[in-house]
Amino acid sequence: MSKVRLTREQSRDQTRQRLLDAAQSIFVAKGFVATSVEDIAEQAGYTRGAFYSNFSSKSELFLQLLRRDHESVMNDMRAIFEEGASRPQMEARVLQHYSTHFHQNDCFLLWMEGKLQAVRDPDFRVGFLACMRELRAAVTDYVQQFSARVGTPLRMPAEQMALGLLALSDGMQFSYAFDPQAVTAEMTEAVLAGFFRGVVFGEPKPE
Repeated sequence: MSKVRLTREQSRDQTRQRLLDAAQSIFVAKGFVATSVEDIAEQAGYTRGAFYSNFSSKSELFLQLLRRDHESVMNDMRAIFEEGASRPQMEARVLQHYSTHFHQNDCFLLWMEGKLQAVRDPDFRVGFLACMRELRAAVTDYVQQFSARVGTPLRMPAEQMALGLLALSDGMQFSYAFDPQAVTAEMTEAVLAGFFRGVVFGEPKPE
């Protein structure tokens, strides 16, 4: 079979994705600060010049990497709200996503790195905060949609609930990441599911 020739745009996109994939792998292993542009380019199989043809800096690549993960999360959440789902289906989908997402969240450490970098670097902070605010706004919107579609009144303003859901999810995943023997996967899932049932579904506490 003859090799398919990529268009210039396709080739450029492939290069960017390989650089992003390489950066994700190294950032998780070594951390953002300890990783050099040369490290990323070498692992992706490109030159330093190829890196700068696609990204103006390591910080810009980092923000693009976080945005790529953000879009993936948003796609997962949109799938929960497909038309035609019954209330039990909606509740099961959203609870499954919220309480088990930490199992597949390969980019969690990147978001922790991003928060640290945002504290230290004012320029990076601008792009990072824009991404975080976008995420909170999207979760707020989904909280409102969920409440309207299943007919469960909210126990607090949607913005506060979204902030709480994200903060608890981050906190539990962080504890699970560095102390999985004490904060087990089962405990993490139970805490997240219990909070969600009580605050979002409004279920009474078990006797």
